[in-house]
Amino acid sequence: MESIEDVQYVVVHGHRRAYRIAGSGPALLLLHGLACDSSTWVDVMPALAEHHTVIAPDLLGHGQSDKPNADYSLGGYANGMRDLLTVLGIDKVTVIGHSFGGGVAMQFAYQFPDRTERVVLVSTGGLGKEVTPLIRLMTVPGSGMAIAVATMRPWRPLIRGALASLSRLPISATRDLGEVARIYESLADPALRTAVQRVTSHVVDWRGQFVTMTDRSYLARLMPVMVIWGREDMVIPVSHAESAPSPVSDVHVLEDSGHFPHRDHPEQFARLVQQFIEANAPAHYHRGRWRALLKRGDQHELESVEQPAAPRPAIV
Repeated sequence: MESIEDVQYVVVHGHRRAYRIAGSGPALLLLHGLACDSSTWVDVMPALAEHHTVIAPDLLGHGQSDKPNADYSLGGYANGMRDLLTVLGIDKVTVIGHSFGGGVAMQFAYQFPDRTERVVLVSTGGLGKEVTPLIRLMTVPGSGMAIAVATMRPWRPLIRGALASLSRLPISATRDLGEVARIYESLADPALRTAVQRVTSHVVDWRGQFVTMTDRSYLARLMPVMVIWGREDMVIPVSHAESAPSPVSDVHVLEDSGHFPHRDHPEQFARLVQQFIEANAPAHYHRGRWRALLKRGDQHELESVEQPAAPRPAIV
């Protein structure tokens, strides 16, 4: 089995895509959040790889993938994931997305329901308007120059060290600052900084998130969905978990956890994912059912649609 630490590469549409892959069996696609990379999943990949082929890419513009002048929209990312999976010879996946990666996961399931078996959303974007002011500020004119100055070499080690030290304090408000320190340092790369700002401009403005899936959440009736959140998330409010698609969602709010529950509690996270997969048969795309549900929208229950065997949402 490939080492979790090994990063592999493949060229798709002329751009190098970095990814980690491990295990064998039904495929899981793990999508990281804004300004992060596939390393965010290394603590949960070994357990998940015991029963699955686990693919964790660096999204275009992030990590060790190329950072071209390209399409950084949700739809563009979903297309890129479809093409990466095709190159790797993988037809269907359970897609797991964290934060912005959750938005990509939802878009992937919406665009390619025939290739999506289940969806797991982790502290996801796309379920409400609110988001941390730090992300909203990235959409303000001149913010790129401000970030460039803030990440200059003379004081970069000092700021990173201060953030890392604050993250070790026993208070919830600073819990995620260790991850913020990694993101801060990565933004010193001008190409990544440009990509992140372009990504942000597609989904957020100074008022908050303006792209959500709430108008299409009824489509989750045809696909098992699970939501995992950290109780002390300071980036996207845990209250957004209440907007999870119904009626087929499991909702789990983890105590003593922030915006990165998969890093705060990797064993519990992997166990929840495995239990969800075992309890929910993969969705099977049926064009007629999909068309009927789109016609009726969220105004009526669709009696002819077979509901996946999953419990109703319950925040636990």
